[in-house]
Amino acid sequence: MPFRVHRCRITVLKRTLHRDLIDEYLDDETRDVGRCEAFAEGQVFEIDPATVPQDFCARCAWAWADIRDDIMKVAVGGDIPGMRHAGTIIAGCRDWLRPVLFKVERVE
Repeated sequence: MPFRVHRCRITVLKRTLHRDLIDEYLDDETRDVGRCEAFAEGQVFEIDPATVPQDFCARCAWAWADIRDDIMKVAVGGDIPGMRHAGTIIAGCRDWLRPVLFKVERVE
């Protein structure tokens, strides 16, 4: 039985900033950073996970690389134990000084 790859919805939940780590570890020239400028809270992307979503990747290809495995888990029908809603996962980019958190939902 072939599996189906479902469309997914990616919602930007939160752009965070770890000022304490930035102040401790970045040099004076790069310390003046703020929250990620590529995304905004509440922004929504409807994607076909079988292709690279150009509108998402144009904003940040690194974020796509960080969350695409989680997207594929949901897209092929996987559910994450402990999540309140089936077909949903919370994923994040690995900019650990100013990460962005995303909600990924399977669109049936």
